Amino acid sequence: VQLQASGGGSVQPGGSLRLSCVASGFSLGDYAVAWFRQAPGKEREAVSCIDTSDETPYYYYTDSVRGRFTISADSAKNTAYLQMNSLKPEDTAVYYCAAKLYVISRSPNEYEFWGQGTQVTVSS
Repeated sequence: VQLQASGGGSVQPGGSLRLSCVASGFSLGDYAVAWFRQAPGKEREAVSCIDTSDETPYYYYTDSVRGRFTISADSAKNTAYLQMNSLKPEDTAVYYCAAKLYVISRSPNEYEFWGQGTQVTVSS
């Protein structure tokens, strides 16, 4: 069972990046998936979550990224994505994907599986 995150990099303010989270060993569609981020000296925070296990997908975005970031999942590829547009310097952090059974949560402690972090740096 593994999550593999990728897609981070360095961009200028206003730029875009797309993070990917590939699951192996389990079906990501049966799980709630979240993207967390952690900046130096700060706590890990939930950026966005998605739950497609029911007929109606459920989404969560933290206020600071709503309207700029979009979370999605492709069951055929067993992959979740985080499209990040209009990036700001305050988005700079290590981003992690995580998965848990049942409902989404903003608490990192409730997630069972974690990918390795991918660094996102927004700077001019």
